[in-house]
Amino acid sequence: MFTKKALKKKKPLVLPFVEENMNMPLKEVLAIMQRQIKKRTMYFGIRAIKNPLDVWTYREIICEVRPDVIIEIGTCYGGGIMALAHMLDNLQKGRVIGVDITHDEVPSIVKEHPRITLITGDACASFNKVTALVKETDKVLIIEDSAHTYENTLNVLRKYQSLVTLGSYFIVEDSICHHGLDEGPSPGPYEAIEEFMRDNKDFQIDRTRESFFITWNPKGFLRRIK
Repeated sequence: MFTKKALKKKKPLVLPFVEENMNMPLKEVLAIMQRQIKKRTMYFGIRAIKNPLDVWTYREIICEVRPDVIIEIGTCYGGGIMALAHMLDNLQKGRVIGVDITHDEVPSIVKEHPRITLITGDACASFNKVTALVKETDKVLIIEDSAHTYENTLNVLRKYQSLVTLGSYFIVEDSICHHGLDEGPSPGPYEAIEEFMRDNKDFQIDRTRESFFITWNPKGFLRRIK
C-alpha cells in the first residue's frame, strides 16, 4: 500500500492557462513544465522526475523492442523505475535493474516489486554486478539518468554501450540542460552524446522518437544499428 505521506495532497503550483497563452515563448513553456516535473510529478504516489511525454515514448519503444532487461542508471525516488516495471507487467515479461549511489529515498513498494532489482553504487564501478544479472540471450534497453555531468554521462555511455542489443536503445535523459533549459551541468549530457557519437558507428541518433516535439532528451534516443 502507498504511505499517507506519499499520497498527501500538496498545494498546486499556480500555472497559466494554455488558451490564454498561445503566444508564450517555448522557453517559458519548458520552464513551467520543469517546475511541475521537479515539484509535483508523481507515479502511483511515488515521485518521478520525468517528462511525461518522454515516458509515453518509452512505452512505445518498450512495446516495439520487448526487452528482457531494462537498466535504469539513476533511480532517484523510484517513480520512473516503477513505471518501467508496470510497462513490463503489461508485456508479461522482463526485468528492470536500477543502479544508483543510494536508494534511501526509494519506497518499499518499489523495492519489493518482483521485476525490480536495485544495485547500490556508482554505475561504472557497478558494471560487473549489472552484467552478472544479464544473460547473453537477453534483449537489453538502457536509460541513463544519473549525475548529468559531461564526464559521468560519457563514461556511462562508453562503459555500458556493449550491453545494448541490436535494434534496442540507449536513452540519455536530460540532454535538455542548456539546450532548452538554463540549468544543470554545462557541458552536460548533450555534449557527451555528441562526443560519444563522433566516431561511433554502432549507434544512430533516432530523432523520430522526439515525436511530441517537447522532449527532455534532445538527441538522446540512441538506437543500436550494428
